[in-house]
Amino acid sequence: MKHIIAVNASPRTGWNTAALVREAARGAGEAGAGVNIVDLYKLGKFTGCISCFACKRQQSWGRCACKDALTPVLDEIRQADGLILGTPNYLGEATAGFRALFERLIFQSLTYAKERMCCNEHPIPVLFIMTSNAPDSAYAPEQPYGQMLARYVSSLNNFVGPTKALVCGDTLQVSDYSKYQWTLFDPEAKKERHEQSFPQYMQEAFRLGYDTFS
Repeated sequence: MKHIIAVNASPRTGWNTAALVREAARGAGEAGAGVNIVDLYKLGKFTGCISCFACKRQQSWGRCACKDALTPVLDEIRQADGLILGTPNYLGEATAGFRALFERLIFQSLTYAKERMCCNEHPIPVLFIMTSNAPDSAYAPEQPYGQMLARYVSSLNNFVGPTKALVCGDTLQVSDYSKYQWTLFDPEAKKERHEQSFPQYMQEAFRLGYDTFS
């Protein structure tokens, strides 16, 4: 049986990103894989790369040597048959928690050798999910968000394994907009779009989870 690890890198465990990660995981499970879902912000303390370069030394080559709550997650990814990663877009970037995981996941496999840039000998398929208040059109290749997404996909392709991406835009941020003075948004339009469109994103997450990890 294949083993898939699914990481929700949103601090919210019951909203858009978490729901899509879990639906992709359900798809992988329906395809016959075993899946472990990790809520990144429920872990203990962890940090991004500390630039110790231990992963470049012979005794810990290709393996992050920093010991904290991310260590077992990185260990599990190394042994897994597939990876689901989900993060919201916060201020034009992935979450800080995701960035910490991403730095340590990618940098451990970067060799700085012209002959062989990546030392990962166990490439695995990756499904990268990003949710966003911005519309899907903001992720067109020529747009800044599209370029940001492409950089993540490229790094994951090069250092983890073949990567597919799913973007869910114009998301519903809260259940009750009346609590906030957010005059930029039309709450009813947000709710209507969520009711009409989010089930389709969930279906796509399930399909990608099933197809990618079957």
